[in-house]
Amino acid sequence: MKAADKLLTIKIIHTIIWLFFVVIIFYVLYSGISGKVNTYTWIAIALVVGEGLTLLIFKMFCPLTLMARKYSDSDKDNFDIFLPNWLAKNNKLIFTSIFIAGLLLVIYQTLKN
Repeated sequence: MKAADKLLTIKIIHTIIWLFFVVIIFYVLYSGISGKVNTYTWIAIALVVGEGLTLLIFKMFCPLTLMARKYSDSDKDNFDIFLPNWLAKNNKLIFTSIFIAGLLLVIYQTLKN
C-alpha cells in the first residue's frame, strides 16, 4: 500500500473514531441536562476517561496522529483527520469543555436523586 493510501486509511479511521467520541460526549451532556442518567451514560463517561488517559500516555497526541505523521510532513492540524483545520486545532479544548460540563451535570443529577 502506498503512503498516500495509508494516510487516507488513517484519516478515515481517525474521523470515524472522532465522530464516535463526539456522539458519546454529547450523550453525556444530554444525560446531564435531561436527568436521564443510566448505564450507557456511565459507559460513555468511562470511554471518554479512557481516551483521556490514552492522550496523557501519548503526551497529548492521539496514537493515530503519531501513525499518520509517518506518511505526511504537513504542519496543518487536520493533516490526519477530515475536519476543518480550526476544529482540529481546538478539538481538545472544545470537547473537553463540553464533556466536563456534561459530567458535572451528570454528577449533579445523580446526587439530586
